Amino acid sequence: MKWTFEPGHSAAEFRARHMMVTWVRGSFKNMHGSLDFDPANPRALAVDATIDASSCWTGEPTRDNHLRSPDFLSCERFPQIRFKSTGGAEVGPTDYRVTGDLTIRDATKSVTLNIRYLGMWQTPWWEDGVDKGPKTRAGFTGYTRIDRYDFGVAWNGKLPDGGVVVSPQIDIVLDVEAVAD
Repeated sequence: MKWTFEPGHSAAEFRARHMMVTWVRGSFKNMHGSLDFDPANPRALAVDATIDASSCWTGEPTRDNHLRSPDFLSCERFPQIRFKSTGGAEVGPTDYRVTGDLTIRDATKSVTLNIRYLGMWQTPWWEDGVDKGPKTRAGFTGYTRIDRYDFGVAWNGKLPDGGVVVSPQIDIVLDVEAVAD
């Protein structure tokens, strides 16, 4: 079954350690993609997603502009972040591991997403004040951790005792609401 991300209800969130003491969190709201998923054949799960890198938001405009700059995402040169699955495995009744190619700043590395299927529901579908439903929706969450240095996102500052301003490890959490095509 083919599903399309509902961009208004899907997001990619990230967090990185800052100054070795706390977490800075941010999100990308402009995420588009599709899934091939059939609950009767979950091993065939496939994902193709694209994120507008310039939609990066942490709530601090100066930091957001720095993250969009060549020091980090270099959004003018590399406007998209992309994930395309290459394989998957069922690890529980609603849990999957999906391996795929993640591309950031034109560097592509294999990563594994831990995905949880949240179920599907028949829902209304409103357009211009008119219910054109029902539509079938499904929910998914995903998690992975990457090393940003693997993708050429290597800006940093050194702190005393070997610390760094921004951790190399980035946690990524995905929330996807998808609509059946």
